[in-house]
Amino acid sequence: MIPEELKLSIGNWLVNERNDPGAITDVLPLGGGCINQTCRINSAAGTFFVKFNYSKRYPGMFEAEAKGLELLRNSGSITVPEVQTILETETYSCLILTFIAGDIPVSGYWERAGAELAMLHRTGSGLWGLDHDNYIGSLPQINHPKSNGIDFLTECRLFPLAKMAEKQNLLSGTDLKTLESLCGKLSEILPDEAPALLHGDLWNGNIMTGDTGKICYIDPAVYYGHRETDLAMSLLFGGFPEKFYHAYNETFPLQPDWKKRTSLFQLYPLLVHLILFGKSYLSPVRSAMQEYL
Repeated sequence: MIPEELKLSIGNWLVNERNDPGAITDVLPLGGGCINQTCRINSAAGTFFVKFNYSKRYPGMFEAEAKGLELLRNSGSITVPEVQTILETETYSCLILTFIAGDIPVSGYWERAGAELAMLHRTGSGLWGLDHDNYIGSLPQINHPKSNGIDFLTECRLFPLAKMAEKQNLLSGTDLKTLESLCGKLSEILPDEAPALLHGDLWNGNIMTGDTGKICYIDPAVYYGHRETDLAMSLLFGGFPEKFYHAYNETFPLQPDWKKRTSLFQLYPLLVHLILFGKSYLSPVRSAMQEYL
């Protein structure tokens, strides 16, 4: 259940900001969160989704997620939960979002979803990265803006995690040399495209059917990067129906050989999983590095 200290803070927010004299009427714990605890809160002012944790465990996580959700929402392309507020107590912090009740998928669900993601990726930037760092899962994600996509991929994505994995004895010095060799070939491999606004952690656990029957995207790790990153991530754990990728390609055509780079763009999330979940991901990491050598 939600800690009393945090429940009191949420109740005060409802009373003071939502003109809700009844405050909280019901709290329902929700499952599925492996990083933060989650619950549904009912009140006269509405129903809200709350995720919370100790304030010092993941500093700035909820602020970064809120900024990312707002970037996605402001693109006008995809559906995301609406940010209500972030609250801090002496011990806890929480992010309050609109509660997505879910509905029956609309006709053409996956086709619409693919087209919407393609439109999101048309939201570009002059720089790779973002003006603030955030998180990928429970790991800090470095978003230092770069003018070059190769520099961004090597300095902000692959090498920071590879070195972290080496310190934890999950990768060897030989693995890092393999990565160096791969990065030396990136100019021959990477597509010549501008950075696109990404969800950043697009696997099937981070989508749900929203109140309108369309896909709603949750738990982003937003930044401006190679758009094939989102597609590669979506394919890492089973993928979406083929009609999703077909609709994407019709809306914002991919380069003909994009699938040949899937393993390259899966390397970053594989390194994340190696660090978080251990050596069962070592073989996939090594295979992804060696595929292009």
